[in-house]
Amino acid sequence: MNEDWTLADKALRSITVIGSERNEPVIVSGDSEGLRCIGIGTDAAVFTYDRTPGYAFKMYSDHALALGKRDMEKQVYERLEGIPYFPVYYGCGEHYLVMSHESGVTLLDCLLEGIPVPEQAILDVEDARALVRGRGLNPRDIHLKNVILQSGRGKVLDVSEYALEGDDHRWEHLVWAYRIFYPGIEGIKIPAWVLDAIKNGYARLDQANLSLDDFAQRVSQLFSKFLK
Repeated sequence: MNEDWTLADKALRSITVIGSERNEPVIVSGDSEGLRCIGIGTDAAVFTYDRTPGYAFKMYSDHALALGKRDMEKQVYERLEGIPYFPVYYGCGEHYLVMSHESGVTLLDCLLEGIPVPEQAILDVEDARALVRGRGLNPRDIHLKNVILQSGRGKVLDVSEYALEGDDHRWEHLVWAYRIFYPGIEGIKIPAWVLDAIKNGYARLDQANLSLDDFAQRVSQLFSKFLK
């Protein structure tokens, strides 16, 4: 590809991404023909543009820009160049980064739709994390929404926290759940309310003073009721 992605610049200037200091999802204001919002986070929204197929545009809120989050993520992508488990970085505009548009279903959608998740996809993310560490970065904040399946292989979409310190253990716990629980639910459509209950319980582990094993017992009870 070349810099034909700049054709999207005018359309993107018609859009405003409004952020929040309370870490809530951004709000997208404005519209432009051919511009489609395909994802929303707490710092940015992601768009595709009909006239530039193959590209994705991550557009940041003013609040996120002021915190330097676009520049930080740009530097991360530059350091990850050549690793095949991530989108390709192409460049940036005033409020956005430009990456390859990666098609596929997220691991969350796999659970919701009963699509089997092969072990190879899990191994790919493990390999990606090792390669990221080899570049002096910290592969954190990897969860069900930012890992996709592409022809049975795994790809990671969001690298925004790789320059931060600390291990949130989210991926390690997902791998643990994949080994412990997933064999019993593979290919079964899991209702959103079940996944939301698990997510909310996991978020309150420290507050509830529960160990991971205690939490696992509660999840097992939830699945046993659902699978009856």
